[in-house]
Amino acid sequence: MAFNFHRIPIGICNCFLLRGDRTILVDAGAMGGFPSFLKIIKNLGVDPKSIDLILLTHGHWDHITCLSQVQEVTGAKVAVHHKDQFMVESGEPPFPDGTTPYGNFMSWSAKKILHPHLPKIKVDMVLDDNGMSLSEYGIPGKVVYTPGHSQGHSSILLDSGDAIVGDMAMNDWYLRLTPGLPVLADDIKQVVQSWKKILPMGIKRVYPAHGMDFPAEVMQKEIENFKG
Repeated sequence: MAFNFHRIPIGICNCFLLRGDRTILVDAGAMGGFPSFLKIIKNLGVDPKSIDLILLTHGHWDHITCLSQVQEVTGAKVAVHHKDQFMVESGEPPFPDGTTPYGNFMSWSAKKILHPHLPKIKVDMVLDDNGMSLSEYGIPGKVVYTPGHSQGHSSILLDSGDAIVGDMAMNDWYLRLTPGLPVLADDIKQVVQSWKKILPMGIKRVYPAHGMDFPAEVMQKEIENFKG
């Protein structure tokens, strides 16, 4: 099977279906998004049971709220970096801090309002700092450890130059009006260092979890202009 991938909005979170010899779903979406997931994969002609792996970029609530439902219909294994494993297995992921005044307000508000108690999901594949190749799935790409937004954040770099970066970047109106660095992160300087690590790896286009994709040159300028 020739490789292709599709953006699948699940609630406010973009998830991505990677289809090679086997199929991987990147992230599992936010509240209210499960019906949309079922509808989109049906329209794509994808049998949920054909999804072998749910690969989480990280463990924050908006990336795992639908995880139990998605896993139930797919039977897929769950993979996440070991530093975010506790978020998935406890069902009580923390909310990140802000990196801008607006982000600080959003973080403060969310910590007051959001207290997620999600189903506890056992992680089947615990990733380390070395990431993993996706070649055994017939997918031309790899998982790269990119901490900063969370300490266990990972990104998926495809050989085509497409990079699925979770919350390493944001591009949705309720977060920021133009694409760029996240307004929420555990350590924004670490995010910048992660970008410096992956930008030389042939990235051409960036696919964030929030908002539409954009050219990698945007992030190159963001990193060059960063004054943290």
